[in-house]
Amino acid sequence: YNKLVRYNIPTIIEGKGETPVTRVLDDAIYKIELEKKLNEEYQEVLAANGDDRVEELADMLEIMRALAKLEGKTLQDVIEIADIKSEKRGAFEKKIFLEKVIEKN
Repeated sequence: YNKLVRYNIPTIIEGKGETPVTRVLDDAIYKIELEKKLNEEYQEVLAANGDDRVEELADMLEIMRALAKLEGKTLQDVIEIADIKSEKRGAFEKKIFLEKVIEKN
């Protein structure tokens, strides 16, 4: 354990007749723990396929929502910035892989 969990998890644990031991984090530690959780979920996304992968992506999205909120932004703000970047620089659906750049002399 010793990790950030969704707020209903302690209730679920209690429902199993067990006793969760929890504490509320300050913002600085919360941010660190969100970053750890993002990495954990990233690894789970890489290991998953199909519907399981979509489930793990949803977990990453929830963490991104929380990180955005810490920055005073919403997930919609993040999506809008992504859309602007996509419009300026393109997206990834064309599957372009840059092998190298030949520099001018």
